[in-house]
Amino acid sequence: MTEKTVCAPKNVWMVTREYEGIAGAGGVKDVCRQLAETLVQDAHCSVSVVLPRYGFIDAAGLGFRLAAIGDRSGRIGARRYTPLFEVDMNYSGEERREPVAVWQGELGGVRLYLLEADRYATKRGVYTYTEEDEQEVEWQHRGRGHLDYFAMNVLLQKAALDVMMFLGERPDLIHCHDGHAAILPAIMKENGGYRSYFSRTGAVVTIHNAGQGYHQEVNDLDFAHAITGLPRRVIDDSLLNGSFDPFLAASGYSVLNTVSGNYAVELQQSQEDGRTGWLGHTLSARGIALFGITNGIDPASFDPSRPEILHLPHGFNIRKHELSGKRACKEAMLHQLSSVRIWERVRQYGVLSGPGTMPLFTFVGRLTAQKGVDILLEALFEFLRDEAPLQALVFGAGESGLERQLERLSESERGWGRLCFLKGYDPAVANQVYAAGDFFLIPSRYEPCGLTDYIAQLLGNLPIVHRVGGLVKVLDGETGFSYIDNSADSLAGAMRRAMGVYAGGPEAVTRMQVAAVECIDREHTWKTVMGAYVQLYRESMRRWQD
Repeated sequence: MTEKTVCAPKNVWMVTREYEGIAGAGGVKDVCRQLAETLVQDAHCSVSVVLPRYGFIDAAGLGFRLAAIGDRSGRIGARRYTPLFEVDMNYSGEERREPVAVWQGELGGVRLYLLEADRYATKRGVYTYTEEDEQEVEWQHRGRGHLDYFAMNVLLQKAALDVMMFLGERPDLIHCHDGHAAILPAIMKENGGYRSYFSRTGAVVTIHNAGQGYHQEVNDLDFAHAITGLPRRVIDDSLLNGSFDPFLAASGYSVLNTVSGNYAVELQQSQEDGRTGWLGHTLSARGIALFGITNGIDPASFDPSRPEILHLPHGFNIRKHELSGKRACKEAMLHQLSSVRIWERVRQYGVLSGPGTMPLFTFVGRLTAQKGVDILLEALFEFLRDEAPLQALVFGAGESGLERQLERLSESERGWGRLCFLKGYDPAVANQVYAAGDFFLIPSRYEPCGLTDYIAQLLGNLPIVHRVGGLVKVLDGETGFSYIDNSADSLAGAMRRAMGVYAGGPEAVTRMQVAAVECIDREHTWKTVMGAYVQLYRESMRRWQD
């Protein structure tokens, strides 16, 4: 195919289930907002984002207003909306339509559209049922995905395209985030109501996590055919292990990327792809390239020289080698954890009673097997049994079995005074843990990119990572520590190496802390990463403008 020069995109739309400051459950929210705002500020793009208005979002309180988008009036829940529009949402053997209204607002120069619909207004969590849901309806177990997840996704994607048409917008590029929005390119190019209107619009689908359970697949093919409106041939050609897979559906109509170069290689060239159900190898067999763009971060969002923004008790500046404030943050956290206290959003198990001169190992994140928390527990148990000179602080929530093991170990005779578990989540407390820690543990079994390693480095907490996926960006012995074998022994070995550096005095630790921040400034800001996305956007636009 003859190479064609394509201008940089000027009108970009994003479709996502989460966005930082509005609704979030993981790193997707941060990627969406930081990339969107960088495109506005540095690439001079017009950027618009569409996501649901979940039941926990107070749209009016956040400054949103109802937009004049639609061609009729009607009720959504107990309220009448004028105007609204209806979206075809057929079930197998039943023709259906669902009403949608739109809230409009702006954040950081990005236009935001929140979709008001019965299907979203009843949701208390972005992806899963909450404890309150379980109390109301027994089968809505806390942490389990919404029963109507596929319909939620389809409504988002169809309604997003309808919003663009009502506004007369023909984007240069639509950026679809994860399996929740991955069917949109196929709907846009195959369904008659959209095909002509979006004939010159390109699409990029970012796979934030290709692990099994993240594809948003459905095994009822008749239902998939009815609700998406896609031709049956597209449904049948998009099967992975017998289920309709949104990422496979996207592959013929968009450019696909994932969130680090190494993760893209693992998915298409290694046995690690077994964790995805062999999505990467299936794409490769079809001749579909999977591009890798490592996520960036906005260093200003985690700048410890502005402690009031991060809710830190003291400020410090790593770039200027001014770290007395970090030591004070550690002392403040150890003082808080020296006895069991009542926290606003978290529950404390165990205490830390060792001196501040002892290295503090920290973990912040979801307590799941994917995050390697079982491996972490095994390593911590060995250190506590051997009475090694360290303390550990684990902060997060997740699988109940892992939570119970941490509770018991923290409150055991062996763990008391040396291991503390804070169950729950509070972003202010998370920042305080990052700032207090000397070393940050990331024993993930797989990790598409990883953002916690960036945050830890920006707050002077040197990461210790399983060298997999996007975590290869942590340079062993330079900006943190890494290990290859996915085992508790390997994790413990890396921790011992870190303790050796710590025992050598603060100068060696400071050199690594400074090197980590300088590496982020040089290679991993969103301003740098944005250029790779613009090139990916141009590649997709070229394909549809040839």
